[in-house]
Amino acid sequence: MADVMSGFGGSDFDPEIAAAPQASYRAMQEHMPVLRMDGLVMISRHEDVMHALRHPELFSSNMDAIDIGNIRPLIPLQIDPPDHVKFRRLLDPLFSPKEAAKLEPEVRRLVNELIDGFEASGECEFSDEFAIPLPCTVFLALLGLPLDDLDLFLRFKNAIIRPVGETPEAAKAVQRAAGQEIYAYFQKVVDARRVEPRDDLISGFIAAEVFLLAGLDTVTASLTCAVAYLAGHPDRRDAIAADLALVPAAVEELLRWESIVPAVPRVAMNDIEISGETVRAGESVMCMIGAANIDPGEFPDADVVDLERPGNRHLAFGGGVHRCLGSHLARLEMRVALEELHRRLPDYAIKAGETPRYTMGIRAVEYLPLVFTPVAQP
Repeated sequence: MADVMSGFGGSDFDPEIAAAPQASYRAMQEHMPVLRMDGLVMISRHEDVMHALRHPELFSSNMDAIDIGNIRPLIPLQIDPPDHVKFRRLLDPLFSPKEAAKLEPEVRRLVNELIDGFEASGECEFSDEFAIPLPCTVFLALLGLPLDDLDLFLRFKNAIIRPVGETPEAAKAVQRAAGQEIYAYFQKVVDARRVEPRDDLISGFIAAEVFLLAGLDTVTASLTCAVAYLAGHPDRRDAIAADLALVPAAVEELLRWESIVPAVPRVAMNDIEISGETVRAGESVMCMIGAANIDPGEFPDADVVDLERPGNRHLAFGGGVHRCLGSHLARLEMRVALEELHRRLPDYAIKAGETPRYTMGIRAVEYLPLVFTPVAQP
């Protein structure tokens, strides 16, 4: 089992497992649904993961597992009820489906503008030319920040999520330095918005007296994994291109199958039995989202990618009180992106002789070379 798990990261990182981790998830689920490894307790069955996510009094998020040099907890990620509830009441309306829907025209414009930039060439490196700039540009628009700061935010994102250093300690120092830069950047913006409020998200946060450090990587990762899968399965790509009404359900199924956030951490607050094993109070628990999302006990034909799957209760956005705050915006960006890509570049495929390159942590395709035949626009 240790050999199977070695592909999920660290010095034994296995690119083949990173590209297709589902078999490893299944092995864990079937043979060791509660697996102790490297000081962590990994739980992988859908029922167990959902229980942990729904019971913060038993599995707490209030921990130091996420340390990026922040001087306060990451809100609302590292705060448990009852304090968590007051922050979600303030934040949820700002990220509601209604608020996300207001951004659709701008997201669609940005999507088409990015496609315009590479369409005529008949090829692109999808990650750098589309999947990275799209959510970061949407993020800047959402917060009312200058688009000229895109490169700065891409540097922040990379330093926080994939810090580079000669040693783990050096990488952590890079991460913490970036965290402090982010705080300094937003402090200036917050000060300016207090003096001159605007109709944007930061002004909304200030009115609620709350600071949120937003993530920038998950939509990029979801897009790259989804498009890589479809490029490698032209029958499913063609089905979407022939009927764009499939896109919303396809987004949900690809989120389930790819599970770009493979696991989320918790701390056991009490001794508790899970799948016949005792997890002790104080132990660090990894809720294996990727494994839970292919549990046949929850999903009929769990190993089949069904673009019309009904009742898709995947956990790609987590579950319980800490369910992803930005899920509605993420769904909007993915839906619009897949609609426009399949409308304008319906025969996209991985370039001959090339191999997509996956990462772990947040699971993404950092190198995805595509070729395509542009469709003549009316």
